[in-house]
Amino acid sequence: MSRQSIFLNIKIIDLSTVLAGPSVGSFFAELGAEVIKIEHPEHPDVTRLWKMPNEDKDSSVSAYFSSINYKKVYRQLNLRMENHREQLFEELKSADIILMNFKLGDQEKLQITDEKLHEINPQIIIGKINGFGAKSDRVAYDLILQAETGIMSMNGTPKSGPVKMPIAFIDVLAAHHLKEGLLIELFAKKGNEHYQGKSLSVSLYDAAVSSLVNQASNYLMNNHVPQRIGSLHPNIAPYGELFETTDHKTITFAIGSNRHFKQLCSFLDIENLAKDERFKNVQQRVKNRTLLFELLNEKIKQFSADEILTYMHQNFVPCGEVKDLEAVFETKAAKDLVRTEVIDGKETKRVSGIAFQIKDL
Repeated sequence: MSRQSIFLNIKIIDLSTVLAGPSVGSFFAELGAEVIKIEHPEHPDVTRLWKMPNEDKDSSVSAYFSSINYKKVYRQLNLRMENHREQLFEELKSADIILMNFKLGDQEKLQITDEKLHEINPQIIIGKINGFGAKSDRVAYDLILQAETGIMSMNGTPKSGPVKMPIAFIDVLAAHHLKEGLLIELFAKKGNEHYQGKSLSVSLYDAAVSSLVNQASNYLMNNHVPQRIGSLHPNIAPYGELFETTDHKTITFAIGSNRHFKQLCSFLDIENLAKDERFKNVQQRVKNRTLLFELLNEKIKQFSADEILTYMHQNFVPCGEVKDLEAVFETKAAKDLVRTEVIDGKETKRVSGIAFQIKDL
């Protein structure tokens, strides 16, 4: 079975808008599921209007909308109208999953409560995204969640002040959590004729806090409140420092072990640095990272990026060039992830929502 046909017999109704919910629908659609995206006739998904200045103002789709709406069937229904709700309910009878991200109280207003949906289809799996929890009526956008969950406080430099990440990262994380929950329920449902439908919800807040991983543990265990240190790593050095090469390219290293550090010093012909008490282990390198950067920088700027990258790759030392998206999508690996589809007569492109590979054994 190909990866694109894993969910051929799965039907999903997508009532969600913006990014997190629709990206869940796209994930299943790309794996072969039938995904019906239902939008209000007069007020469709707002991201259709989120266009760059150079996009066609008359087009019904934007690049943003295209990024997380792939291989879907589109229908227009006003769920405030009884006959339109009945059409939704008819589709629901044969559906496996319904996705939504309504504000608090909207399900009741639209008369599509969890209880009503399960009454129509006792095996339906309801997947819901909310902002600050199922009982909160706060309007939730990714920026606000990045601000209130500590992420912006850590991101940036001492000079820049708090900085949000340049993608709606929390939406992406919340979508992954919802996918995981839905996949667990699909697994539980498979072959179980007595399966009772479930209602799963993921809040952007919980998804954000659960992503704090080592930064959270640094605080919880050591009372360390992370500060803005740019791309630097609080536990490892050199890690994230930016170096300019002789050909004016920018590279960075993730030196996670003593072996990595010795290999780097060997290439730069400064083996004595690896024996220096100030840099002999990870903790010492973090403590003295500013001096270490200055010493390494003097050597690194004497080499081209290709010289450094080739050696480091051959010797399994984590090192990379800082690339913009133009350079990224010149690579075959990135090109292989691009998916193209015509929506409303417009050719659209996005990267695949599936990063795993399946190999027959």
